[in-house]
Amino acid sequence: MKTIVSVKNATKDYALGKVTVPALRGVSLDVAEGEFLSIAGPSGSGKTTLLNLIGCVDTPTAGTVEVAGQDTLQLSERALTALRLNTIGFIFQSFNLVSVLSVFQNVELPLLLQRKLVKSERRSRVMALLERVGLGDHSRHRPSELSGGQRQRVAIARALVTRPQLVLADEPTANLDSVTGQNILDLMKELNRTERTTFIFSTHDAKVMANATTIVRLADGKLVDRLSGPEAVAAGVSRVAPIVGAR
Repeated sequence: MKTIVSVKNATKDYALGKVTVPALRGVSLDVAEGEFLSIAGPSGSGKTTLLNLIGCVDTPTAGTVEVAGQDTLQLSERALTALRLNTIGFIFQSFNLVSVLSVFQNVELPLLLQRKLVKSERRSRVMALLERVGLGDHSRHRPSELSGGQRQRVAIARALVTRPQLVLADEPTANLDSVTGQNILDLMKELNRTERTTFIFSTHDAKVMANATTIVRLADGKLVDRLSGPEAVAAGVSRVAPIVGAR
């Protein structure tokens, strides 16, 4: 099976004044195309840092990160932008929506940047996704007029609208009620099954972890455990139960 993400001995240090704080300590991780992978671990374990390295929004202090066969450290800023735009979808916990744009315009924005679809095709794809996330009647609203859960759904639709090969999600079901969260999870599982879209989650949600085909556990910036296939599905919730809800 083809590898879409390959992290080799990655470290990441942050300088806080005169103190150096290690966020990742030699993490190595290969992710195959079509995996539905959950990164588990308490706050400070390095989950978000690892997502940021894979998503090309940060660079490792040492080691390598390859995405879709490209060594991200060797790419120009223009090439990194193209990789992020055309290959990766992001779901941020803080939403990162553009306040002056409508819901429709926020979701359409990545398609406009890609310049691949005509207006009618963009509209069809955007509205279809908004219907899927339950926001078809809110397309003209601004983010400030939405609840936290609704803004989360807009962010999810925006991440999926380009049909990326890889979706990175930082707590994707946060701020969602249980029914909506399950609907979003079902949509992602369908895309994973039909489009072979690879999903990498950082989550505390036991439901997300229970649906993962692979569970990777981080602690103190190190990869300490990996469960795959039926083992992950069967043991996922019980195995990560001690860290569910940790912040």
